[in-house]
Amino acid sequence: MMTLQSPFTPPSAGAAAVPTTQSALRLSLNPVLDRRGTVDGAWWPHTRDADAELPVLISAVDRRLNRAVLRVGLYLDAWDHIPRRIPARGGQVRVGWFRSADPYLITLTIAGTAPITLLVIPPDTANGPAMAALTRAAADTAGIRPSDILHPAVPDEGMPGQDGSASWENEGGRVADLVPAAT
Repeated sequence: MMTLQSPFTPPSAGAAAVPTTQSALRLSLNPVLDRRGTVDGAWWPHTRDADAELPVLISAVDRRLNRAVLRVGLYLDAWDHIPRRIPARGGQVRVGWFRSADPYLITLTIAGTAPITLLVIPPDTANGPAMAALTRAAADTAGIRPSDILHPAVPDEGMPGQDGSASWENEGGRVADLVPAAT
C-alpha cells in the first residue's frame, strides 16, 4: 500500500503506514495502478467539505504520479461546499458532480494516462474499518463492489465463499442444505 501524507504533516522516520493525525492525508494507492480493479485506491477525508479536502488530495496525487490532475468527478449529495474549480499545479482543476455516480467513488482524470478511481471512505467511519478499507482498496479489487470494501460481508456459517454465494441457486433460491442432515 502506498500512503501519502499532506504537505502540512512532516514525514517522520518510522511513521505509521497510514497517518493518524488530523492534518494528515489518509490515502492509499495501488502501487501498480493497472486499472483492472474496481478501484485504484482509497481516500479517507476528514470532513465532507470538498472545498477544504480536494486541494490536498489533488496535490498529493499530482506528486505521487508526477502528472497533473485535470478533473475531479464526485457524487453531488455526498459533499458540502463543492467548488467548480480548484487551483492546482500549473492551473485549475475542474470539478464535476453527478447524482448518477456511486456515492463511494471519486474519479481523478490525470494528464497523459487513464483516470483513477478512488474509494471514498466516509469521514465518520471508525478507525479500524477505515484502515481495513484503505488497505483492501490498494490491493487487487477486481470483482469487488466498492460498498463491499467498506462493509465486508460476514460469511454464512458453514457455507463456502466470502459472501455465501455458493449457498444460492442460479435462479434465486437458497439451496436447502449442502450437507444432508443426520437422522
